[in-house]
Amino acid sequence: MTNRNQNVYNFNAGPSALPTAVLEKAQQELTNFQGTGMSVMELSHRSKTYEDVHNGAISRLKKLYNISDEYEVVFLQGGASLQFSMIPMNFLTEEQKAGYIMTGSWSEKAFTETKFFGEAYHVASSKEDQYRSIPEISANTFNDNDAYIHLTSNNTIYGTQWQSFPDTAEVPLIVDMSSDIMSKPIDVNKFAMIYAGAQKNLGPSGVTVAIIRKDLLEKANKNIPSMLSYQTYVDKNSLYNTPPTFGIYMLGEVLKWIELQGGLSAIAKLNEEKASYIYDAIDNSDGFYTGHAEKNSRSLMNITFRVQNEELEKKFLAEAVDKGFVGLNGHRSVGGCRASTYNAVPQEACLALSEFMKEFQQKNS
Repeated sequence: MTNRNQNVYNFNAGPSALPTAVLEKAQQELTNFQGTGMSVMELSHRSKTYEDVHNGAISRLKKLYNISDEYEVVFLQGGASLQFSMIPMNFLTEEQKAGYIMTGSWSEKAFTETKFFGEAYHVASSKEDQYRSIPEISANTFNDNDAYIHLTSNNTIYGTQWQSFPDTAEVPLIVDMSSDIMSKPIDVNKFAMIYAGAQKNLGPSGVTVAIIRKDLLEKANKNIPSMLSYQTYVDKNSLYNTPPTFGIYMLGEVLKWIELQGGLSAIAKLNEEKASYIYDAIDNSDGFYTGHAEKNSRSLMNITFRVQNEELEKKFLAEAVDKGFVGLNGHRSVGGCRASTYNAVPQEACLALSEFMKEFQQKNS
């Protein structure tokens, strides 16, 4: 078996790094899955063999997050971006408004899609400070009759992350966790719905996970197309049509890998250590590197920063590529640098980046 190039450090924002052990297992099973003589990509999604893969992935996700029977877990397609439309289509009524907490580009896109289906408003926003922080939320910043409050838990472009979530009382809280799902333990009971594209921490692109509380589903609009109704996926166990079978297989293997790492508490501890290497290099650089996010809003998944000036920043990114660091360019809309340190990014990659940053500073100060 050919080993991965150990001189490449993958900091891509998504699709992003997958655990090497998972990729190697998929390689071993690619042409003959469990003695079937077929790839998992060739199995019928109605077969018992695939059904075990499918249900096993759901079961592991429920176990890792300690999800109660009050919730349904479904697999969808169309990425988190399709959820921007499906959520208001299912849950926003003519008599209610939807409240959106604005923390970056993805919350902006979610808000824009909602206005096609009903009335939405900004609960709070940190746009005025270039999305450097997470806004503070109090109970009087939203309406008791709101259909739901929506937020994005981690902001890939700006490098901010919610450290704790607001109490929305009886108003359902819906959260896009695409870029930090399964990165730490959470209390699922705080949320009416969690959704996430898989391509950051859960697997390859093409699969979307939704965790939806049953009482929210009971209130959902019944007069919408079947493929856009969450109830369809619940009723058919996400098998109403052909699901992304290989992606779900990979997602299940990533969840097994998380279990083998010691679960979410162990993953969270490792993520904190990984991020600290890079943040320490920024904070101890005497201004050579400048972090975009305020310290109390910093993300453990996406570390955004600038180099002292534009000329040095271009040089830094060019030399980083030569050293094997992949994906350090900031998002095209904001520029700068970004290191995405998702679950599968190994500790040694973050340590290597920290050392490279220190060496670059010493050579160019």
